[in-house]
Amino acid sequence: MIDHNVIFNIKSSSEFEKIALQIFKFQFENNRVYRSFCDLLYIHPSEVKILKDIPFLPIQFFKTRNVISSKAAIETTFTSSSTTGRTPSKHLVTDLTIYQKSFTKGFQNFYENIEDYVVLALLPSYLEREGSSLIFMVDALIKASGRIESGFYLNNISDLKNQLIKLDAEGKKILLVGVSFALLDLIEAHQFNLKNTIVMETGGMKGRRKEMIRAELHHKLKRGFGVKEIHSEYGMTELLSQAYSKGNGVFESPPWMKVLTRDTEDALTLNTHEKAGGINIIDLANINSCSFIATQDLGRVNKDGTFEVIGRFDNSDIRGCNLMAL
Repeated sequence: MIDHNVIFNIKSSSEFEKIALQIFKFQFENNRVYRSFCDLLYIHPSEVKILKDIPFLPIQFFKTRNVISSKAAIETTFTSSSTTGRTPSKHLVTDLTIYQKSFTKGFQNFYENIEDYVVLALLPSYLEREGSSLIFMVDALIKASGRIESGFYLNNISDLKNQLIKLDAEGKKILLVGVSFALLDLIEAHQFNLKNTIVMETGGMKGRRKEMIRAELHHKLKRGFGVKEIHSEYGMTELLSQAYSKGNGVFESPPWMKVLTRDTEDALTLNTHEKAGGINIIDLANINSCSFIATQDLGRVNKDGTFEVIGRFDNSDIRGCNLMAL
């Protein structure tokens, strides 16, 4: 068994590859769903010597199978939001401390100490259902901030408006994290001129509004909040790690997460840098489920390892944080 603490201390790409290959072998041997998938492709760990030889499990398996590599008891099950008639994804989590370490260290990597922020969360569509991994993460960040002003807002837009104006004017450092449609509701109710606030969208109209391209959404939000950049969070039910963008939709992953793209015509072939394709994610924090996932998102990976999300495959489920298109 691999010590998960090693995952969060990765310092180089060679170290990442070494641990990824170890996790691939572990999951091949302990994850029945992933093993069956590899067997269908005639891929065995003895033949996998480099990172790009590892097969990526289609994310749809999280809808129909129990994708799990651990024999430990399940502590919680995270589920995706889904429209009527759609099957939600489910992520069986046997060790919540791994998720907590991942999002805590991941946030710290990009934004430093959570104690420096007042965290205001506007996530009504997530609060209105159970099993959201995003709500679990944001709730933990709210508590870790140690600020009495931090908290969730559901439909009390007026209260949030007053709190935001007051705290920003006092010079408090604020993180406002919200689903796209709710942030648009907020700026339609009031125009802001914020000086000390990071506005972070988690994507998605959740059927509440007409979808819009990211550039248009960010233009409206920047104008409405009076800020220079809109930050974004990229995560999903099937992952235990998040990537963040500090502007222009360019995302950066933590050291234990890597994004690649695959050919849209040949799912087993990986693209070179900067060629658009299907997004494949290696999330080493997913050690107890599956760390190698082929998503339904379309994207582009830049030479420096940052990436952009540019859409979704046709006829796929539309899900929260992944439906922005250029």
